[in-house]
Amino acid sequence: MEIPLRGRSPSFIEITDGKVHDVNILDDLIPEPGSFYIMDRAYIDFLRLYVLTQCSAFFVIRAKTNFQFRRLYSHPIDKSTGLRCDQTIILTGINSSGEYPDKLRRIRYFDSDNNLYFTFLTNNFILPALTIAELYKCRWQVELFFKWIKQNLRIKSFYGTSENAVKTQIWIAVSVCVLIAIIKKGLNLQLSFYTILQIFSVIAFEQMPIIQVLTSFNLQNQKVDSCNHRYGACNGRASSG
Repeated sequence: MEIPLRGRSPSFIEITDGKVHDVNILDDLIPEPGSFYIMDRAYIDFLRLYVLTQCSAFFVIRAKTNFQFRRLYSHPIDKSTGLRCDQTIILTGINSSGEYPDKLRRIRYFDSDNNLYFTFLTNNFILPALTIAELYKCRWQVELFFKWIKQNLRIKSFYGTSENAVKTQIWIAVSVCVLIAIIKKGLNLQLSFYTILQIFSVIAFEQMPIIQVLTSFNLQNQKVDSCNHRYGACNGRASSG
C-alpha cells in the first residue's frame, strides 16, 4: 500500500493472498520521480531498491542487522537530537554489492521515548539526517490506515467465494472508504467516517447536493429504528461499506 505523506488516503493498493511476500509488491509499483518510498525491513531487496534509484525516486528503509557494508565518509551530527551517525557507505556483500553498486546513506537514530535504536538506509543525500529519521515515522500512517480499515471496512460475509468475487467486494468497500475520505477532506468536515456513512445510508435516495446534506443533516432527529424501518438495516449497511 502506498499512502501520500500529505494525506491518509492510499494512492496504490494491491490485494494478494497470504503467499505473496511483501517485497514482491515493488514489482507492481510504478516509481514516481522525486517521490519518497518509506518501507520497513520486509522490503529489503537491493536489486529492487536500485530500480527506485534509477527512476529518480527516493527511499527510506530500515536496515537489517546483518547487512555488509563499508563506510566511506562520516558526516557531523548533533547527538542531542537522537542521531548517532550519518554515513556514506557502499555495500560489500557478495550479492548486494552487485545488486546496488551505488553509494548509500546510513543513518542511525536513538528513540529515547521507546529506548530503541533504528538504522535507516536511503538514497537521498540532500535532506538533513534528522529529517530522514522523521520521514520514517510517517510510515506509521500505513499502520493507522490498516487500523482504520479494520474498524470501518467490516465485511462480515462474502457474496461469492471465487477470487474475482472476493476481490470485487473488497475493492468496492475500499473505494467507498476512499471516496468518503476524499469528501471529508474536500469539504473540511468534522464529522466522523462512521457518521458520514450513516448519513448517506439514510438519504441514499434523496436528490440533494452532498455539501448540503452533510452540513445540515441532524443525526439527533433521526432515530435508528426509523432509519432501519425506511431503508433496512442502516447500521449494518454502513459498517460493511
